[in-house]
Amino acid sequence: MIGVLAGALGLVVGLVIGTLGGGGGVLAVPALVYALGQDARAATTGSVVIVGVVSAVGVLTRLRDRSVDWRTGIVFGLVGVPAAWAGTLLNRVAPQPVLLLSFSALTLAIAVLLLVRSTPARAPAHGTEDAGTAAADPDSGATTVLAPPRRFVRAAQVVVSGAVVGFLTGFLGVGGGFLVVPALAIVLGLAMPAAIATSLLVLTLNAGGSLAARAGHLDLDWAVLGPFVGVAVVAALAGKLISDRLSSASLGRAFAALLLLVGGFVGVESVLALL
Repeated sequence: MIGVLAGALGLVVGLVIGTLGGGGGVLAVPALVYALGQDARAATTGSVVIVGVVSAVGVLTRLRDRSVDWRTGIVFGLVGVPAAWAGTLLNRVAPQPVLLLSFSALTLAIAVLLLVRSTPARAPAHGTEDAGTAAADPDSGATTVLAPPRRFVRAAQVVVSGAVVGFLTGFLGVGGGFLVVPALAIVLGLAMPAAIATSLLVLTLNAGGSLAARAGHLDLDWAVLGPFVGVAVVAALAGKLISDRLSSASLGRAFAALLLLVGGFVGVESVLALL
């Protein structure tokens, strides 16, 4: 029975990752804790496994449409690996309420930022050329060519964003997708389709670093994770088809709605547990 429930939850998580490129860990942690009865630390480790495997498959499905910004994704992800290691060390000693409340607060904050960005009045015109740039098609994964001064600024943005997201990935154990997609879209200016595709590459690298830091401390229940991951991989393939049919604004609003729902639920549950 537990395997059937895990598979059903994997279906939802896989669809979310395949469609939105992130947020799977945001769902996986509460699913493992509240529906499958795991403690927060085991759930954070399990969620990294789930998101890492499904994200790697997601990258492969996007090779043909060239929507992955490889240069940005690789630098962002590699910078995040040592930062994820540091976050994992803190995860081992942080109290469970701190983990869940931090998870909730950050999720809600990111949701608000995405909603603001998705409104028509604030939506950036990525297709226009700016001074010192040659802009790419907003719905493609092509890397924008920058003049030297702006190239250094962008490099700094990629490094800092990658380090912050990597650290929080290790600390919160959520794969970091709910941070990667907004960071790529809001901070680095990628259109949502490109941000989603590139985030899958980043998640794969960050998950590998986080699991390496957990080597020797892995407490994985494969009776739960096996069906969860297996169904999630298949569902992610279907999610990719859905993503291809949605606009950037629709994807942004859908991602924000997901974060508000899950962040609010985890926050309320965590506060009630402390009372």
